Amino acid sequence: MARYTGPSCRLCRREGMKLFLKGTKCFTPKCPVEKRAFPPGQHGQMRVKLSDYGIQLREKQKVKRIYGVLERQFKNYFVIAHKAKGVTGQQLLEMLERRLDNIVYRIGFATSRHEGRQFVRHRAVAVNGRVVDIPSYQVQVNDVVQIVPHRSGQLARVKQNLDRTKDRPGPAWIQVDAAHAQGVITRMPQKDDIGLPIQEQLVVELYSK
Repeated sequence: MARYTGPSCRLCRREGMKLFLKGTKCFTPKCPVEKRAFPPGQHGQMRVKLSDYGIQLREKQKVKRIYGVLERQFKNYFVIAHKAKGVTGQQLLEMLERRLDNIVYRIGFATSRHEGRQFVRHRAVAVNGRVVDIPSYQVQVNDVVQIVPHRSGQLARVKQNLDRTKDRPGPAWIQVDAAHAQGVITRMPQKDDIGLPIQEQLVVELYSK
């Protein structure tokens, strides 16, 4: 399966904002976006005026990189969102937020979505008592997401991560029980729950051409 293997911080610098791809490093002065707030590469500091298409493309790339999905999978999400009832952009963001690897990150089990994907792939996460090893699994309302108890190594890592993120506001749509290393989905996520400046309408306009 194809995946990005380059420097994560390079992606943040390309989009000109923190995408929180490196966990706790993103909250420290060591974050490259803090030190070099311009795109990477030889011509990164040159001023470039983007066309309307360029603005839409950059927004699509930003959303893809935030959630760690590649082009074909992202396009499939858009097709499903376009066919669903409701506003296409909101449906797209809702599906991305409901990915299991994102849920593991939102609860605080992982410090990044990439680490959340590793937990899922290593069969350390269960949904309603059943182990799920598919990062793109779509959670539903009232689902209980927890760390598998017999995974002692992952459980120790999860407790460490929960301690690191305890001072950050938790997601309003997930009820987190840190003592039992689990979270309950109380409602569907909304755009305001994302906490990042995403203009999903630009993505819709790009794919609608």
